[in-house]
Order: sequence, then C-alpha cells, then structure tokens
Amino acid sequence: KTLDKRIGLVGFGLGGARFHAPLISAAEGLELAAIVTSDAGRAGEASARFPGAKVVANVDSLADLAVDCVVVATPNRHHVEIASRFLGLGVPVVVDKPLAIGAEAAAGLVAVAEASSVPLTVFQNRRWDGDFLTVRQLVDAGRLGEVVRFESRFDKWAPEPTGRARESGDPADGGGLLLDLGSHLIDQAIELFGPVETVLAQLEAVVGDADDDDTLLLRHQAGVVSQLGMSVLGSMPVRRFTVTGSTGSYVKRGLDVQEGQLARGVIPGDAVWGVEEETLWGHVWKGSGKAVPEPTTRGAYEAFYAGVREMLDGAAPPVDPADAVRGLAVIDAARISSAEGRAVTVSES
Repeated sequence: KTLDKRIGLVGFGLGGARFHAPLISAAEGLELAAIVTSDAGRAGEASARFPGAKVVANVDSLADLAVDCVVVATPNRHHVEIASRFLGLGVPVVVDKPLAIGAEAAAGLVAVAEASSVPLTVFQNRRWDGDFLTVRQLVDAGRLGEVVRFESRFDKWAPEPTGRARESGDPADGGGLLLDLGSHLIDQAIELFGPVETVLAQLEAVVGDADDDDTLLLRHQAGVVSQLGMSVLGSMPVRRFTVTGSTGSYVKRGLDVQEGQLARGVIPGDAVWGVEEETLWGHVWKGSGKAVPEPTTRGAYEAFYAGVREMLDGAAPPVDPADAVRGLAVIDAARISSAEGRAVTVSES
C-alpha cells in the first residue's frame, strides 16, 4: 500500500479516538501513520487500537515525520495555532469543527491556506448523518412543497459536569454547546436553505460554566426560518427534525446511528454500518392524513475521508472551509443576540 496517503492525527480525546482514528483507518487510500497525545493513558490506548501508527507526545515530533496530511482534533483553543503551523509547512490540514472560536480567526486561517495554496477542510461529518441526508432528499425533491420552517434539535442527557474543555467558561477555550453541536446544526441549516440574514438566540449555562442549553432562530435570506436547539438536559428520544412545508411535513426522532456504532467498534464496510432500524424511521405527514414511514438514508461518514483522499490528489475539499467561516459568523451573531436580547444581522464579511 505504498500509494496510501500518510495521515497524522493530533489529539486522541473523544473526537480523535471515536471519530477520526477509526474513520481514517477504514478509508481506502489513507494510512493512519501517527497519533499525537501527551496523555500516557491515551497513548497506550492509541498504540493498542492502532498498532501501525507511531504515537508521539507533541506536535514538534509530528512535524519531524513525513506525513501527507494533518488532522487537528485537539481542544478548540488550539485549532488555529496547530493548523497554521502545518499549513505553513505546506502540509494539507483537516480541522475538526469548529474551525476556530470565531469567524475572524477562521477567515484568517482560510486566507493562510489560500495564500500558500495548501488544502484545508473542516470535519463537518454530520452532513453525512443518515437523517440529514433523508431531509436533504425530501427537500431537494420537493416532496414537502415549499419549506417554511425547519426545526432541528440535538440533545444529550448529561446533567452532571464532566470536566471536559467544552464546559469551560473561559472564552479563549471555546467551550459551550453553540460551538460544539451548534457548529453542526447551523452548518446543516445553511446547507439546506442558504445564507442566514438574522439570528435571535438565547444561550444559557445550566450545568457547566459555558452555554449548554441553547435556542436559536435563524431567518435565511431565502425566507425559511430555522429553529435550532441543543441541550445537556435533553429529553430522549430527541425529536431531531421537524420540516414543515406547504404540502407536507417530515418528523424524525432519535439520533443518527454512526457515532454509537463507532463507539461499539462498527466501522465503514461493515454490513450494518450507517443503517437505521425500521422502527426508528421518521414519517412524512400530508394534511390530516396518515403518517407514512420514510426510510432513513444510510449514513455515510466515510464520504468525508474519501473526499480528503481526493483533495490530496488535487480535488476540491469535501467541506469548503469558507462554509465554516459563514457558520461561525452566525455563532458570533448568536452570542451578541443572547447578550443583548435582540435579533442580530449576520455579518457577511
């Protein structure tokens, strides 16, 4: 497999260990060549699970290795610094979401990549959630008529603090659900309905020191209103999507199966990978008629790293980093909205 592209993974916490490492290892044409973690316990786990990867303690050691691409899966506060370093070395970079803590820093990173003509992309893996792919197909095919309202929630039941960086109230840490799950929900809404004009947000910290119970109303330039919510005090099973159109609606409960499958060791290529049981399917409602089950499209996180492989051969990135800048502009506006109690226009710059 001499033609495989060698990938260096920085960080082996939840994102690196559960998502990136197994997805890279399962991707055709990619080799997980190195893993960076300074934690001795995580280093042991990385060596045991991925014996072909060289485990090193710091980014300096990774910079001395010959890798074709670096994946940054560290706490949010380090994303820009590490990505900038490797872009400066001419090494293509994948950054886990969020690309940065704010839109200005993200735009600066994109500018560095463009100026040096080095590929940069962002791990917005939930574009390939099975339920979101289903929504996208229903909307694109016009099966719900003209969409007027899009409701999207992603809740977890985590009523006790865990000590994770996400709970930090220090703005430099980039904690909170808005940057975490919100990066996905906003990205999905923009993918479906285009740029956001105004945001009205309420961000609350109910468990940790950072926002962890959030509600956003986005008015898209196209006229659609997206209502997004995320909470650590979520009811289960979460009502994940409600898409309301002029001729029908789609309602879906429960979360995409791929994260849970990765946690259990199921990987792309396995027969059940990305497949949701029929009992979990959503329903399409037409008028006052009976709800009709709508098969959930098979999830496809592997498509992201297939796109990374193509990017390393000169194709466009699987996720345009400019999309992440637009999403972060919405997040910046949401913070102002919540603090000032008013709707805020999203900056285009």
